[in-house]
Amino acid sequence: MEIDFKKGDGLVPAIIQDANTRKVLMLGYMNEASLEETKKSGKVTFYSRSKQRLWTKGETSENYLYVKEIIPDCDQDTLLIMAKPAGPACHTGADTCFKEDNKQSAVFLEKLMEIIESRKANPSEKSYTSSLFQKGTNKVAQKVGEEAVETVIEAMAGDKELLKNESADLLFHLMVLLADQDLSIYDVLSVLEKRHQTS
Repeated sequence: MEIDFKKGDGLVPAIIQDANTRKVLMLGYMNEASLEETKKSGKVTFYSRSKQRLWTKGETSENYLYVKEIIPDCDQDTLLIMAKPAGPACHTGADTCFKEDNKQSAVFLEKLMEIIESRKANPSEKSYTSSLFQKGTNKVAQKVGEEAVETVIEAMAGDKELLKNESADLLFHLMVLLADQDLSIYDVLSVLEKRHQTS
């Protein structure tokens, strides 16, 4: 990773994004030393322009930002750091420095769909998902039906915890069925989006 620190007088902007929710948490600046410390410690470390020293986010509050991935931009003069926050990212106590709630979004569906498609393309004997594909469309469709019935039962019973679990099972097996048919959850979302636009 060759970063051009010369453009910004030894500093480059570092955009911190939650690796799970994809929300932008904050912006800071790094020099070569802080980038090396970030890689070494696994915790986001900036160069503080006001304190004129290295500063690890969370060194006082313990709301560390644990690094998942560091991505340079096309000009090699800005960093995107995917991280897992241990608490609020902003010194004010807000989730982000942009006053946004850092809540889980549908982004995880993208990761899950990628995993499902990978299990289809590269079967593994230890993978439950791969075993579903190997059993064929009928078996996958049957599992969707079973999970749908169980979801309805828990809804009727009023057990919200079990309803969440059964809904997760239903959504997962539906995504497997879609992949089996060379479709994805995005094809379904596209239909919903078009319906919304016309409603």
